[in-house]
Amino acid sequence: MINNVVLMGRITAPLEIRQTQSGTPVLQFTVAVDRDYTKQGEERQADFISCVAWKQTAEFIGRYFDKGRMIALTGRLQSRTYDDRNGSKHYVTELIVQQASFTGEPKQDGGGYYQNRQQGGGYQQSNQQTVGNLDDFEEILSDDGVPF
Repeated sequence: MINNVVLMGRITAPLEIRQTQSGTPVLQFTVAVDRDYTKQGEERQADFISCVAWKQTAEFIGRYFDKGRMIALTGRLQSRTYDDRNGSKHYVTELIVQQASFTGEPKQDGGGYYQNRQQGGGYQQSNQQTVGNLDDFEEILSDDGVPF
């Protein structure tokens, strides 16, 4: 059986990484994905897909993405039910994110959840790495000395 989903869309709200009682990072968010077909004279429609990312995938998305940013996701669809406080049953289908990727869109100012939370506290990753800007790299003009 195959359950493989590939999506590319925009994150619809600010991201907030949470932790389970055992300390596992989890990130729930929604991605707006434009539909391919548009009726003439009508505005383009979008589907809003609920997504859940766990552990390192949640931390990666939280570090490098934020509201409005385009993201490419692969994962699997999963359905579940739950009863709310009033006893009403709810059915949910969501993408369980297995991999997240950049889309080539230029980075926007403001960073992701980690950069925004460092100033005011909040969730911190213990072994956080910093990424330099393009000025920190040297352009290679020839293939001399390159092993591939």
